[in-house]
Amino acid sequence: MPDPQQPLAPSVDSQPEMRRAVGRWQLYGLSINDVIGSGIYLLPAAAALLLGPASLWAVLLAGLAVSLLVLCYAQAASYFDQPGGGYLYAREAFGSFIGFEVGWMLLITRVASAAALSVGLAQAVTHFWPHAASGGAQVAIVTGSLAFLVVVNVVGVRAAARTGVFLAIAKVLPLLMFIAIGAMYVDMSQATSLPGPVPLRDLGEAALLLLFAYAGFENLPAAAGEYRNPQRDVPFAMLLMIATVTLLYFVVQWVALGTLPGLAQSQTPLADAAVTFGGGWLALALTVGAAVSILGTNSNTVMLGPRYLHAMAMDGYGPAALAKIHPRFRTPALAIITVGVLSLLLALTSSFEEWSLAMQPGWGKSLLLKMSSSFEGLALLSVVARLCTYIGTSVSVLVLSRRHGDRDGALRLPGGPLIPVAATLLSIGLLASATAWNLVAGAIALVLGAVVFAFRRKPAPQA
Repeated sequence: MPDPQQPLAPSVDSQPEMRRAVGRWQLYGLSINDVIGSGIYLLPAAAALLLGPASLWAVLLAGLAVSLLVLCYAQAASYFDQPGGGYLYAREAFGSFIGFEVGWMLLITRVASAAALSVGLAQAVTHFWPHAASGGAQVAIVTGSLAFLVVVNVVGVRAAARTGVFLAIAKVLPLLMFIAIGAMYVDMSQATSLPGPVPLRDLGEAALLLLFAYAGFENLPAAAGEYRNPQRDVPFAMLLMIATVTLLYFVVQWVALGTLPGLAQSQTPLADAAVTFGGGWLALALTVGAAVSILGTNSNTVMLGPRYLHAMAMDGYGPAALAKIHPRFRTPALAIITVGVLSLLLALTSSFEEWSLAMQPGWGKSLLLKMSSSFEGLALLSVVARLCTYIGTSVSVLVLSRRHGDRDGALRLPGGPLIPVAATLLSIGLLASATAWNLVAGAIALVLGAVVFAFRRKPAPQA
C-alpha cells in the first residue's frame, strides 16, 4: 500500500511534456500583467476615502510590506523547476495534506478572481457601452472574454505569454501618459499634505484594499514547468516587478491626489483626474486602459490558475484526465477548460447588480462590508485564501531553505529567517483584519478541501 502522504510518482503511461517556451523578460511582463489590474484604476479613490492624505504613504509602505512576501516566493522559486508554485512549496515542506490545502485555496482564489474580473470587465466597458452593465450584453462580454482567454491558453503557452505581455504593455502605457502629463499639474500642498488621525477600523480595511491592489504575484511560479530557466528567471521577474509596481502605484497616487480635489468621491478617479489636465482624450485612454488592464489580469488568471489544478491532479487529486497534456498544444488543456467553465458558471450565477454596486464610490469600504451576495463573498474569500497561501509559502521557506539553501543558484535572503518570519507575521496581521464572515468562509473552504483530500486517487501502477 503506497503512503498517501507522499506525492504520486509519474505513471508509466507516457504523455507529451510541456514546452519550456517562456523567457525571462516575458516572465517580467507576465508578472506586471498579473499584479496591475483593476486595482490601480480604483485604488486612488478608495485609498483616499479610507486614509485621506496618508494614502500616498500607505501605498508606498504596502509595496515595501508586500516585498517581504515576494522575497519568500522568489527564494522558494529558486529551488524548483516544476509547476505548482505555493502548492509545491507547501507539499515539499510539510507533506501532502498541507500542500493540498494550500493548492486548494490557490485554486479557489483563481476561480473567484477570474469570475470577478470577467464581471469587472463588463462594468468597465459601460463607460463607452452603457448597455454592457446588464442583460445579454453583459453575458456576452463575460462569456466571450473568458472563451477567448481559454482558447488562447489551450493553443499554447507561447501564445498565452505573448498575449499577456502585449496586454501588460497596453495597460501600462496609459498610466505612463497619466504620470508624465499629470506631474506638471500637481498641487504639492494637496498631494503631500500632512495626514490626520485615521480610525483603526479604516486602517484594517485599507490594509486589505492595498493587498488586493498588489496581489497576483504569487501565481507566476505556478507554470514553472513551461519556463526556460525558472529557478533563475522567476526570482528575477518577481523582484523587478515589485519594484516597478510599487513605484508606479506611488506616483499614480501622487498625481491623483495632487490634481483631483474630490478624489475620494470619484467613481473613475484616474479618468476624472485626467480630464482636469489632459482633456477628454486622456480620460478616454485611461478608460480603455482600465478595460485592457482587467482583461490582461484575467489573461494571467486563466493561464496560471489551471496549473494548480493540473499539478494537484498529477498528485492524484481529482479526475486523472485533468493531469493530461494535450498531444499537439503541449498544454494542460482540460484543466484550462475546467477552470474557465467554473469561473463562467460562478460569474453568471452571481449577483451582477450587487457586484456593480461594490465598484461605485467608496468601493473599498463596500467591498469589505457588503456581504449580501455569494459572488462578493467568494471575491472576498479570495483575499482570505490568498493570505492562507502566503502564510503557507513564507513558513515553507523556513523549512526549504535548510534543505535546499546550499544548491547552486539558490537565492539567499539577508537575515536568514528574519524575512520569512516577518512575512508570516504580516500575513497573520492582515488575516486578523478580515471580517468574521470571511474567516468563517475561509475555514469552511479548508474543511471542504480536507474532504476532497480524503478521496485522493490511488497511485497509478509503477514500472
